[in-house]
Amino acid sequence: MKTRAEAFAGLSVAVVTPFKNGEVDYAKIKEHVEFQIAAGTTCLVPVGTTGESPTLSHEEHDRVIAAFIEAAAGRVKVMAGTGSNSTAEALRLTKAAAKNGADAALVVSPYYNKPTQEGFYQHYKALAEAVDIPICVYNIPGRSAKNIEPETIIRLAELKNITMVKEATGSMDQASQIINHTDLTLLSGDDSLTLPLLALGGRGVISVVGNIVPGDMLALLNAFDAGNLAEAQRHHCKLFALCRDMLSLSTNPIPIKAAMKMLGRDTGEMRLPMTPLSQTEEAKLRATLTAYGLL
Repeated sequence: MKTRAEAFAGLSVAVVTPFKNGEVDYAKIKEHVEFQIAAGTTCLVPVGTTGESPTLSHEEHDRVIAAFIEAAAGRVKVMAGTGSNSTAEALRLTKAAAKNGADAALVVSPYYNKPTQEGFYQHYKALAEAVDIPICVYNIPGRSAKNIEPETIIRLAELKNITMVKEATGSMDQASQIINHTDLTLLSGDDSLTLPLLALGGRGVISVVGNIVPGDMLALLNAFDAGNLAEAQRHHCKLFALCRDMLSLSTNPIPIKAAMKMLGRDTGEMRLPMTPLSQTEEAKLRATLTAYGLL
């Protein structure tokens, strides 16, 4: 099944924002980009949930996106996180990302203020009409407090620039409805649900675990695309405990930052109100990384 944004099918990685002594570590961004390019990642997604967008200043938000685009240098796609619960702010961020050369924008549903379904529609319509780059609707009611109902997403699909959905509702029925009634490219927003969503017609994942094992997630996607379901299932089973820990030990991105620190890939530093794993949680994560063969 050909979808609207087939160029973004495959592995997108929701990359962390590296910090050092409270400041964004721009040198480390380059390292993260090279690591992902070497793995064969399709697309980098900076300044999303995993990239700690809520604690970046507006200036940092723009600069971090620009730094990822500059480091990628056209070798890998960049889908910039540009969502906000203010439509004016989301417009400013999305326009800035487009101007800086982003290939697409990941726009989280307006959080906290809980718009009506018409409010969601008008929010995305305003963005879609203001920029030329493709927009991925990021639906994560667990964080935003309200679901963008499938009927609203079906309506949004009528807009040319709305080309993708990051599906993080956990509802297979919702995903099925979107796939059945639109040609939007549906990307999993939850690593451990990637294989089930591919089976429904999803075309890839915006991955957290891809920060540390992009090759294994890519192998799952490639096996499924090649029609080798047994191989895809094998990768799913191998990845499962790691994917589970990234979202269950604590709030994302706390576990992935801790894992990257253990693997010597990041300082593990975050900004308040995000706090490190407890000793017990850290021990569990270390055991999972060891069982996986990473430590």
